[in-house]
Amino acid sequence: MIVVVAPGQGSQTPGFLEPWLAEERFRDQLASISDSVGIDLVAHGTTSDAETIRDTAVAQPLIVAAGLLTLSALFDGGRRERIAGVAGHSVGEVTAAAAAGILTDTDAVAFVRERGSAMAKAAALTPTGMSAVLGGSEEDLLARLEQLGLEPANFNGGGQIVVAGAHDALAGLKDNPVAGSRVIALQVAGAFHTRFMQPAVAHLREFAATLTPHDPTLPIWSNHDGQPVASGTRFLELLVGQVSSPVRWDKTMESFREAGITGLIELAPAGALTGLAKRALKGVPTVAVKTPDDLAAAFDLIDGTV
Repeated sequence: MIVVVAPGQGSQTPGFLEPWLAEERFRDQLASISDSVGIDLVAHGTTSDAETIRDTAVAQPLIVAAGLLTLSALFDGGRRERIAGVAGHSVGEVTAAAAAGILTDTDAVAFVRERGSAMAKAAALTPTGMSAVLGGSEEDLLARLEQLGLEPANFNGGGQIVVAGAHDALAGLKDNPVAGSRVIALQVAGAFHTRFMQPAVAHLREFAATLTPHDPTLPIWSNHDGQPVASGTRFLELLVGQVSSPVRWDKTMESFREAGITGLIELAPAGALTGLAKRALKGVPTVAVKTPDDLAAAFDLIDGTV
């Protein structure tokens, strides 16, 4: 029982798509996506620097495009029928929606273009940031966040929670962390998955009304509560609301465990979610598809030859 997962913002690195674009089919596919969103994703995936691809309006389409390239190879040859389900972390849920057939690839890239732009604009309204908290008591951390006016943004599992809010409050948490924890500032543009993103939700709700979602043809788990969603319309509603609500990746991995998954494959730009799975889903084989060279290992996992 193999699941495919799609990573979120922050997983991109300069030049990460260069190995993919050495193959003409992937270069043509990315050029087509670039044309549809009006962003030169070929350049951003190969030559743009870290600061450029950190821009939310660039990063999100770039990450989803990378996932779509990986899916086109991964699902080739009838392998899609051997996948037990899909899920995505944060913006990765847009990729997962395309993988499950809820959104067409065209609608997925249109949605992520609007999402990235709207979140960048919302982040520009108030200076905010995010930090990863590793270790410590979750109960104690949540109490401290309430005192500081911060919010939990990502419950990533494996003892990691990403928190968000005003810079001075984040600094206060770093200077006085919860016992047994350490706080690492993240290089992001704003407090994603919190109340600060409400303006983006309003815009995305209007845009989503122009799309026609379909019920999933693959099982798909939601960031909302880690549970499977059978309605495409409902998943799109959750995809919109997710922008200002916490990502419950911890609950998604709990659902994976309860479902009895036997393997996990992470789409490009891969690494973050397989890392979390190795801590939270001990013993479950994982493959991080970072370049086309990693596809053979993913095929072996799907085909049951490992």
